[in-house]
Amino acid sequence: MEASSGWLVRWSQNSQSSRRKQSVNRALLLIHANKIDQARELVTALVGMFPDSVTPVLLQAAVLVRENKAGRAEEVLGQFAGKSPDKSKVFLLARAQVAAAAGHFQVAAESLSKISDIQHMPATVATIVTLKERLGDIDGAEVVLDNSIKWWSNAMTEDNKLTVIMQEAAAFKLKHGRQKEALELFEELVKKNSNVDALVGLVTTAAHVNVEKAEAYEKKLKSLPGYDEIKNKDKTKMKRKRKPRYPKGFDPANPGPPPDPERWLPKRERSTFRPRRKDKRAAHFRGSQGAVARDKQEAGTSDGPVRSSGADNADTKATNSKSSQANNSKAASQHTGCSFRNSTDVKLFYGERGKNKVANILAKDAR
Repeated sequence: MEASSGWLVRWSQNSQSSRRKQSVNRALLLIHANKIDQARELVTALVGMFPDSVTPVLLQAAVLVRENKAGRAEEVLGQFAGKSPDKSKVFLLARAQVAAAAGHFQVAAESLSKISDIQHMPATVATIVTLKERLGDIDGAEVVLDNSIKWWSNAMTEDNKLTVIMQEAAAFKLKHGRQKEALELFEELVKKNSNVDALVGLVTTAAHVNVEKAEAYEKKLKSLPGYDEIKNKDKTKMKRKRKPRYPKGFDPANPGPPPDPERWLPKRERSTFRPRRKDKRAAHFRGSQGAVARDKQEAGTSDGPVRSSGADNADTKATNSKSSQANNSKAASQHTGCSFRNSTDVKLFYGERGKNKVANILAKDAR
C-alpha cells in the first residue's frame, strides 16, 4: 500500500502528458504480467481520465482479448468508432485485427470497408477479397474489385493503381470461372499497356471463349526460338581444363593427413594446448620471515654439500646439550668421588633431586 500510494503521489505531481504515458506503460506491464484484474481497473479509470486519447480504449480491448472476450472487444471498438468519426480509422483497424484473429471474417471485412482513406488501396482490397473468399462470398469479393476499378478509373492521382487492380481482378475472375468478364479486363489492359503478362492472360482466357481471338493475339507474342535458330547458334568455346600443379614431392594419390586448421593460432590459443605442470618435487623452504633459499646453481658450484640453516641450528643445540651433560657428570664425580659418564648416570645415582642439586653446586662454583 505504501508503494502504491507513493507512486500515486509522484504520478499526481507530473504533467498530464507524463501521467498518461506512465499510466499506459503501467497498464501494458500489468497486461504482460497477466495481472488482468489490476489491468482492468486501471484501464477503466484511464478511459474516464483521458477521454480524448485513443490508447486507453485500445488497452481496454486488449484486456478483453486476454480474457477471451473478442466479441465484447469488437463491440467496444465499434462504439468508439461511431462516437469519434475523426479517430475512427484507428478503432476500425484494431477491430478488423481482433475480428480476423478470432475468425470473425465478416466483421473484419466490414471494418476495413468503412475506412474511406484506404478502402481502395491494393493491400486493403486484397485483404477484403481474401476474407470474402474464406466466407465463400465470391460475388461480394467481385463487387469489391469492380468498385475499386471504378474508383481508380475516376481518380486523378499520379500514382494510379488501376493497372494493378485490373490485373488482379482479371486473374480472380478467371480463377472462379468467369472467363467473359476476365477477357474484357485483359483486352482493356492490352490496349492501355502492352504488357506481356496481360497479353499472356488474354490469350489464355480467349482460348476458353474465342479461339480465333486467341490465335490473333497469340501472333503478337514473341516467338520462341525454333530448331534452326538453335542449330545455327554459335557454340560457346570450351575452355581447356589445365592439369593442377602440386608442390614438389607431393603425391596426390597419398596426400597424407590434412593440415591443422589451427596452425595460424598461437600455441596458447589452440585446443590441443596444455599448460606446464608445476614441479611438485621442489622443496618447500620454511624459515623466519625474510629467509631466502640458496640458489641451486650456487649450491652446485660450491666445494661441499651445503646444509640448510635449520640443520646448522640443530647441530649447535646438540653440541651445547652434550657439553652441559659432560659438565654435570664431571661436577658430580668431584663431589662424590665416583665416576659418572653422563647425566643419565647422575640421575640414576641421585635421582631427579640430585640432578638439580648438582646443577645448583655448579652455579655456586661459577659465582
